[in-house]
Amino acid sequence: MADSKPPPPGAAGAATGAATGAAPAPNASASAPAYKAPTSNPALRMMGLPNLPKKLPSRNWMIFWTLAGSLSAAIIYDKREKKRATARWARAVSHLAKEPIRSPSEMPRKLTIFLESPPTDGLRVAQDHFTEYVKPILAASGLDWEFVQGRKEGDVRAAVAERIRRTRDPGAASAAQTLDEAVNEVRRRNGTPEYTGMRGDIVIGRHTWKEYVRGLHEGWLGPLAAPAIPTPEPIAEKTPKEGAAEGEDKKEKPEEEKKPERPPQPLPYNTTADYPTSSIPMLIPAEFSPSAPVQFPHILGFTNTFIRLGRFLNRRRLADDVGREVAAVCLATAREFREDFNTNSTDSESEQATALAWEEKDWPKSVWKEADKNTNDESKENSPSTPPAEKIWTSPVVLDPRISMRMRRFELHPEDETRARAIVVPEEEVEGFIKGSLRSLWRWAVTPTPKPQPVPVEE
Repeated sequence: MADSKPPPPGAAGAATGAATGAAPAPNASASAPAYKAPTSNPALRMMGLPNLPKKLPSRNWMIFWTLAGSLSAAIIYDKREKKRATARWARAVSHLAKEPIRSPSEMPRKLTIFLESPPTDGLRVAQDHFTEYVKPILAASGLDWEFVQGRKEGDVRAAVAERIRRTRDPGAASAAQTLDEAVNEVRRRNGTPEYTGMRGDIVIGRHTWKEYVRGLHEGWLGPLAAPAIPTPEPIAEKTPKEGAAEGEDKKEKPEEEKKPERPPQPLPYNTTADYPTSSIPMLIPAEFSPSAPVQFPHILGFTNTFIRLGRFLNRRRLADDVGREVAAVCLATAREFREDFNTNSTDSESEQATALAWEEKDWPKSVWKEADKNTNDESKENSPSTPPAEKIWTSPVVLDPRISMRMRRFELHPEDETRARAIVVPEEEVEGFIKGSLRSLWRWAVTPTPKPQPVPVEE
């Protein structure tokens, strides 16, 4: 087989001369360049380092390592600062856990956490949000809390309204007590004093806040008795098929194990149109328990990938905002709800109606389309036997002045915020696993081993 690569001219001449027996030209070696070994950097050679590469990686590798390094650095920095923000607000309220209680038998202050599944998603997402941003601060404050959780639209509204109705009518509450009410009854019999200070509600998300406000109005302005529900028409029983054997009808099918069904959601006792004509109870308090709407940014969809990525890389700001709201609840500093003035016009809107309103832009379009579809179906079919479910998420917040004037909102005092900003969180508390492991290894290597002390011998 012929060689596809021809030999260099010098080698060809040398081979020809060797074959013919002729001596090489005297200037053949002088014309060829002499091989020179690469010399290393003297400074690197003194330190024992090898020669560095003379060229950089290729363009594609440079792009890959630049993007990977930048993204990793952004994620690590944001995670560390998120931990720092949460730890700062936790330290700002940690002194509450060390305060002595007024009476050994007095119940501690208890907060109420309202959680609900975001639109087109499950409850687990809301629970993870609470665990990641809210729970560390509450745990550091030493306060007690309870949950009111909803899995679908209307659950929080029904729970808030039912609690208020039981407060208005103690007789009905004693007839059918819940577990918490039974425990509170035992404590009252034993003479255990209740907490008399400010309690508080933490409402997570715009959708939960809308139901919370609707439940307050329903509980205080609605009737105590449930509205009459028209009974549906009875369904005729199916007759056995002709020609079927009697033995086949008597055969019993094996019953499958089914999970216990959740009780149906109670219908609202009133509507927003009934607010002006409703009378308030005589024993209504002058001020309600303060509340704090906590933001819950949640967006889905492939087209929103860059928005979700930007929020993922700025979780430290979310942790700081949520920590400020939760710290205000723990420190029990509240004020009245104000009027938000629109910069584009002279109109003003209540703060209860505009709280966390920007979250509605992140809700899927299917939520709004479903609301429009249900509205059209209700206008076409006016069936009294099947009352439609109330749509709270897609409806505007309707307020009654008698209820809104009694609502209060938690807000942090400027001096408390200044004190929290001055708190310095140690680096060891926010560092990652790798840095913490290296720090522990260094301390183990540097710390001298204590010498064993001789044991005195008794004579």
